[in-house]
Amino acid sequence: MKHFKSILFATALCIGMVSFVGAQSKIAHINTQELIQAMPEMAEAKSQLETLSKTYQTELQSLGAEFQKKVELYDKEAATKTKEENTNRAKEVQTMEQSIREYQQKASQDLQKKEFDLLKPITEKAREAILKVARAQGFEYVLDSSQSVMIMADGKDLLADVKASLGI
Repeated sequence: MKHFKSILFATALCIGMVSFVGAQSKIAHINTQELIQAMPEMAEAKSQLETLSKTYQTELQSLGAEFQKKVELYDKEAATKTKEENTNRAKEVQTMEQSIREYQQKASQDLQKKEFDLLKPITEKAREAILKVARAQGFEYVLDSSQSVMIMADGKDLLADVKASLGI
């Protein structure tokens, strides 16, 4: 009987260990920034953003040069103009400066919106591919190694598998 209890206890212990090991979550990691940078859609998005940025930059430089010329002209002619004309010119310069600032803010906002609009489908595609690969390989959790500080990363790196899934 004592021998039977020992065997029963050993069996229960083994079953408990197997259950504990089986209950542990499978965790993988991936550098999503590296994945997104490798996607062909990202190169196209960067190109579009650079083109738009250069367009705004050129326009701002043009406005700045025009503003600078006007300020220099008004400074040069200030001695030959009446006080009223100089006051009106100062208001004109201030108005022009304000419109340049407003244009600069609008350009910055437009660039941010365009970046968001271009990156959203790319990040969503990457997310879906990561989920597909992780589920296919039985992972319950996937950590983004580009966003968090990982002290140890012995888990499976899904980057190569996700890239293959996307055809990259």
